[in-house]
Amino acid sequence: MVKPLLILVSLIGLCCFTNVSCAFSPSAWTKGHATFYGGSDASGTMGGACGYGDLYSAGYGTRTAALSTALFNDGASCGQCYKIICDFLSDPRWCVKGRSITVTATNFCPPNYDLPNDNGGWCNPPLKHFDMAQPAWQKIGIYRGGIIPVLFQRVPCKKHGGVRFSVNGRDYFELVLISNLGGAGSVQSVLIKGSKTDWMPMSRNWGANWQSNSYLNGQSLSFQVKTTDGETRTFENIVPSNWGFGQTFSSRVQF
Repeated sequence: MVKPLLILVSLIGLCCFTNVSCAFSPSAWTKGHATFYGGSDASGTMGGACGYGDLYSAGYGTRTAALSTALFNDGASCGQCYKIICDFLSDPRWCVKGRSITVTATNFCPPNYDLPNDNGGWCNPPLKHFDMAQPAWQKIGIYRGGIIPVLFQRVPCKKHGGVRFSVNGRDYFELVLISNLGGAGSVQSVLIKGSKTDWMPMSRNWGANWQSNSYLNGQSLSFQVKTTDGETRTFENIVPSNWGFGQTFSSRVQF
């Protein structure tokens, strides 16, 4: 007789090593701290080190955060989602008890080595710190506190619609912003293919922007995107042959 646990393990293995998708699983809870920036309307959070630009039109809204060096990983964490709660047991004065918020990493909180880690240098290594958009922070913290201890875990991203590709650059330089990813949220590697080429690897330029140094004008473009949990999706001819630099193309495919 086969034990139920063995059946479950076998099914999980089948899921992960076939074409069936394995959903990204939440991480363990970790301690950190959080501050806020960008104003009450989060207008000061637009742009940022991930390159998403206008966070409203990009679909990220006000539930965003800038990550400290220890979390940002030179841009490889762009797009990841984190569930954050205020650590009420550590500092009950400034916590909104029983509330959580899920944010997307859209920016980098740079270190300030002129200030100590426990007094202003909140984003200095090795601190795990979130500088959250103010509306998101105030879901879990009391304004006058300014900085709060938090517990956080990385969680699957849930996004509306499919993955988006914004093509910038010029002629022999394609700079492609990949945004609105569900699942793991962050990109590990990308391949690009023109209608007249084979698959070619792209390299991370900065944040969520990936580059190719090929002349692909007048060709339809396909992408193969691998997220940081190993999931891969192919976006066949998502960019039509009459594309132009500065355009964004939305797919129906999601992680």
